[in-house]
Amino acid sequence: MEFSSKLLENAVNEISQLPGIGKRTALRLALHLLRQPKEHTHNLSHALLNMVNDLKFCTSCHNISDNDLCDICTNPLRKDDVICVVEDVRDVMAIENTASHKGLYHVLGGKISPMDGIGPHDLNITSLVQKVQTGQVKELIFALSPTMEGDTTNFYIYKQIKDFEVQTSTIAKGISVGDELEYADEITLGRSILNRIPFESSLKL
Repeated sequence: MEFSSKLLENAVNEISQLPGIGKRTALRLALHLLRQPKEHTHNLSHALLNMVNDLKFCTSCHNISDNDLCDICTNPLRKDDVICVVEDVRDVMAIENTASHKGLYHVLGGKISPMDGIGPHDLNITSLVQKVQTGQVKELIFALSPTMEGDTTNFYIYKQIKDFEVQTSTIAKGISVGDELEYADEITLGRSILNRIPFESSLKL
């Protein structure tokens, strides 16, 4: 792809680094920005810079937040003794859209995947176990995607906390095996949360 402007080429190269964006799409987006009033692009640039520089991760659940504690963790109407364990922040958003979970969350930041070099210590598992050890957590809901990596992660956490007095459950199998949680429709995902089953039972399925 030939460019008459090095500035345009640099912009296209950067935009094409985004997931699912090829060079042609990146060029189309860059040319679109050029046709817009400059303040629109400036607003976009400022929003991205502010996100990168000022965004925080909740010190309790590891969800994205503008403050040290996210709005969910500080909401007095949430059940603080029920924690839904998810892979990443996209899953928090997906479950919140169902309005089916009234408790808190714990974002692991990924799944155990030896093939990708991701082990238990690369995830936010230690802080989850510490929450259970306090005795304040009554139930953990495992809401990881029903993939081999997700099941492995669920089982690892279960082994870490099984000696503590905490109920463990997993989302019902309304979510197809192998599917990523974020792509499930809201009704199916909501029913999977509401119809969750004891984790021990899932080990026998």
